[in-house]
Amino acid sequence: MKRLLLLFLCLCVFKLVAQKKNFGEIHGYVYEQSKQIAIPFASVTLKSEEGKIISGSVSNKAGKFSLKKIPLGTYILDVQFMGYDPLIKNVSLSKATPKLLLKKLYLKESNIVLDGITVKNDETYIVQKIDRKIINVGKDIAATGANALQVLQNAPSVDVDVQSGSISLRGNENVRILINGKPSNMNPTQLLRQTPSALLKQIEIITTPSAKYNPEGMSGIINFVLKKNTNSGFNGSIMVGLEHSKYTRPNSTIDLNYNTGSINFFGNYSSYFGKYKTVQRLERVDKFLTQDFDFLYDYDDHTFRLGADIFLNKKNTFSIYTYQTFSDNSLSNDAIFKSDNETLYTPNLSNYNASERIYNIDYKHQLEKGGSIELETNYSVNKNPEESINRFPQDSNNRLYDYSNDIDDTRRSWLINLDFEKNIFDSIKLETGLEYRSQLMHNSINTNQEIEVGSPITIVPRGNTDFNYDRFIYSAYFNLNKEFKNLSVQAGLRFEQYNVHGSFSNTQQVMNVPYSDKEFNIYPSIFASYSISDKDNIQLAYSRRVERPAFSQVTPIQEWVSPLTTSQGNQNLNLQFTNSLEINYTKTISKGYITIGTFYRRLSNRIGRTVQESDVNPDIQILSFDNYDFADNYGAELSASYKIYKWWNVFPSIETYIQQSEGIINGSMESVKNTYFKTVLRNNFKVNNNFNAQLIINHRGRKRNIQFEIQPYTTVDIGASLSILDDKGKISLRGSDIFNGMNFQYFSGNPFPQNGSYDLENDSVYLGFSYAFGSSKGKTRSRKERDDSESQGGLF
Repeated sequence: MKRLLLLFLCLCVFKLVAQKKNFGEIHGYVYEQSKQIAIPFASVTLKSEEGKIISGSVSNKAGKFSLKKIPLGTYILDVQFMGYDPLIKNVSLSKATPKLLLKKLYLKESNIVLDGITVKNDETYIVQKIDRKIINVGKDIAATGANALQVLQNAPSVDVDVQSGSISLRGNENVRILINGKPSNMNPTQLLRQTPSALLKQIEIITTPSAKYNPEGMSGIINFVLKKNTNSGFNGSIMVGLEHSKYTRPNSTIDLNYNTGSINFFGNYSSYFGKYKTVQRLERVDKFLTQDFDFLYDYDDHTFRLGADIFLNKKNTFSIYTYQTFSDNSLSNDAIFKSDNETLYTPNLSNYNASERIYNIDYKHQLEKGGSIELETNYSVNKNPEESINRFPQDSNNRLYDYSNDIDDTRRSWLINLDFEKNIFDSIKLETGLEYRSQLMHNSINTNQEIEVGSPITIVPRGNTDFNYDRFIYSAYFNLNKEFKNLSVQAGLRFEQYNVHGSFSNTQQVMNVPYSDKEFNIYPSIFASYSISDKDNIQLAYSRRVERPAFSQVTPIQEWVSPLTTSQGNQNLNLQFTNSLEINYTKTISKGYITIGTFYRRLSNRIGRTVQESDVNPDIQILSFDNYDFADNYGAELSASYKIYKWWNVFPSIETYIQQSEGIINGSMESVKNTYFKTVLRNNFKVNNNFNAQLIINHRGRKRNIQFEIQPYTTVDIGASLSILDDKGKISLRGSDIFNGMNFQYFSGNPFPQNGSYDLENDSVYLGFSYAFGSSKGKTRSRKERDDSESQGGLF
């Protein structure tokens, strides 16, 4: 019996050894070709020569993948990632070489070369990366002919108030807006309305940035990456279109580049003009008082970008560009007030002649054994002069008074950064950098307005005002990245010294009112990613961020909002901070992925609204700001990508947030907890190689704050595109908000009970045509190209 048992054990061991000898392993790394960076979540499939799937895997944060227990033989390795050309490679495993190490496999951004014309991949998609969501605007039909603000309306985690243009990320309006990784002096809403989608390559949504990033923006960062053609030879494209609703608005874009191999010249220009109308109604419930507003915006916007990349040699690149916007716009607001005993008509007209000029110089040196040193300087100046003629109810008897304002608003900023990254020790990467930021702001108002003051009431000139507000920030940061077998960890610290100086004067005052503040703070961040399996990944992120009072929140100058609403800043505001914790789980499936996440934010020294009745007229509201103790916000998100059929892709997202807001209404503290729900379902249909269609359904739930409750609404967008002229041209047609769902209602109980409604010119039809031309054969540069989307850390 013992001999039989021994023989059986020997046979089992022999069988296991034999099986092991008949199996092999394949290991490798997936990298992006132009930027030389790892691609996480790339799909790696091993197929037989007949096309049968043998095994599969997904690359981790370092781009690494492993295929184990593979029978010896010859196979086809298929590596894919959305937005990149598939990589097909023949591989063989034998007894002599049972383990195959492929090192780096490079994927190239998708380009289709047709008769010397390079056409971008038509499919629109959302890519879930470990630390951010990336919206590839590309040939998005819904984005065709739109501006950057309109593109954001269907983005996950983002809300856009179409009426005011305010942007919120995960329910918080304290979000940092960047263009090519750089802040702008222009109002974010105005900036994005002047940025056409035809100039956009990607939108990056980063909810928990690392210490490498500027810590401003409580809820995170939204970075708009502009297109930059780098194909060899002379290439270009033109786009013209018309959008029609109540008014017709034409737009156009031209994009050119000339690449000699050692120098790449690039530039683009875009124009947009036309009128846009909004109608608003407010009704007081406690008394008969109705306000009807008729807003008419008249736009004339021009944007251009011009620059060059100079490749000095394989290790040194010098880049220079300028990005400039010009606008000649006007806003007329005709308001009618109806009360028990009279009707008032108050026409108001404002003319804006705004401009922003950005100049950027960058030098990057690749080190001998990996890593880089980069020095960058960015200067921008924004001028936004305004001339307005207003009619205003001056006192409690609603006596009308005409006055004019001449406003000068100028903002200048410098940004200088030095960044260094290098692999140190084994599998540890060091990132460190220094940064200097300054922002010099000046606002002056010359006015002939008169106001009532004192008791007994007397009429005095408001007086001309002058306000200067200068900020200086000195920063240093470091990040350490460590890769383990299935775990990657990143930890970092950012140190910032913040100095601010301000002064305010009024011709009715005897002396200037100075203002100054100094703060030193440390901003830690921790990020961990664990690969449970080849298709399951979990991420944990923590960061501390800050929101410094904005210019509009500290200016002592009263700003006109409406005839019965004015806003004034508070120079005593303190910095507000947030500690954010986020957990995400990503499951890769055969036809897409699913990501489930949850987050928690605690805000301290939270900046909130105050609302006070005017001493002169109790029907007039005066808005301002103050600091409150803290607030807790949390929520959950689900997003996915799934290919139902070869011709049908869906991108659903579901979000819910619970937010706490506080404020003082007429001396009384008010607190509101709001549960907000949002869902977007994006459908892409590829009918054939030339015809594509799109359907987007967007539902926004009820939203509450201390003043208003906005009712739910749903919008539906449709679109189609047809490739013509041997794929060199394209005709696009889209319908936005085809059922006019954006016309929503809202209610208010503070400081007065009132009902309101908006009739927005959001439902529209757009028809556009684009044409690509050039001499490129689709070759890419062998040298490492600079990509503006990677401007971060010291580069912010």
